[in-house]
Amino acid sequence: MDAMKFKDLDLEEVVKRVLSGTQLDRPEALAILNCPDENLDELLAATLRVREAMFGRRVKICVLRNAQSGICPEDCGYCSQSRVSRANIPVYRMQSVAELCQGARSAVESGAQRYCIVASMRGPTDREIAHLASACEQIRVRYPKLELCLSIGLLNLEQARRLKDAGADWINHNLNTSRRFYPHICSTHTWDDRVRTIENVRAADLLVCSGGIVGMGESDDDVVDLAYATRQLGAESVPVNFLHPIPGTPLGDSSFLTPERCLKAACLFRMLNPRSELRAAGGRELNVGLRQGELFNAVNSVFVNGYLTTAGWAYDRTRELIERAGFEVEPPLAP
Repeated sequence: MDAMKFKDLDLEEVVKRVLSGTQLDRPEALAILNCPDENLDELLAATLRVREAMFGRRVKICVLRNAQSGICPEDCGYCSQSRVSRANIPVYRMQSVAELCQGARSAVESGAQRYCIVASMRGPTDREIAHLASACEQIRVRYPKLELCLSIGLLNLEQARRLKDAGADWINHNLNTSRRFYPHICSTHTWDDRVRTIENVRAADLLVCSGGIVGMGESDDDVVDLAYATRQLGAESVPVNFLHPIPGTPLGDSSFLTPERCLKAACLFRMLNPRSELRAAGGRELNVGLRQGELFNAVNSVFVNGYLTTAGWAYDRTRELIERAGFEVEPPLAP
């Protein structure tokens, strides 16, 4: 059967079906991802209708905290903190509870509604869970309305429940790519290992944050498979990263993305995850460049103040971008 072309899509009908909760067929998803550049404005306009229906025109601000850097035993090829990386990055053990609490304060002062604690590791020990739980408890007392997310590798159900009891709201555990492509980027754990962690997070009554990375050499089918997987897992939050090649990593010389490819991927994830918070994550500034404002036609959340080991735009610059694009930042929390 011939592949569906973008020109064959009835965008009015696509929007109606997406808003009704109907999952798009695979040929439709591939047609969206392969939208001709000259039709991208049409796709962005249709995607904006879905985004506005679910989230209005507000954008949530999120801040990352690299709580433990550069000592991960895994071999993920995209990551500057993996054991195979030779990138020149800071290396340090888990930050103190006081430092993690200070990070929460800095996040709130930066206008963030969500604070994401990230640690480079395969998965936490029980001692590390106790340490992180203590930080969560103190942050929750000081900032009861701050969304608190942790990204700490593979988790079992008991660990997830301990973090839930301590006041965590979310666990981030990205699928990163499709099941088929996963062995090309990592050999020390599997895609199914990641799915099991997400299932444990869900069983612990935590909210799931799970997305992936576009631009690692994967096929169109892999991107579509990932977008469907985030929908099937019911991820309430879906971060979309655009590969930022870091010298010293196996993917450090990669160059697969254009601003238009990034925008089409964001539209695909929105169309398949209409009710999920969709976040423009790592690589936004590098890969989307002057077209970053158009991302907000699809995404309703964004990181400020940089990523784990790469720089990013600060709050004021990002707010200006959001407002210039015709959107508004969610009001900051009280300090």
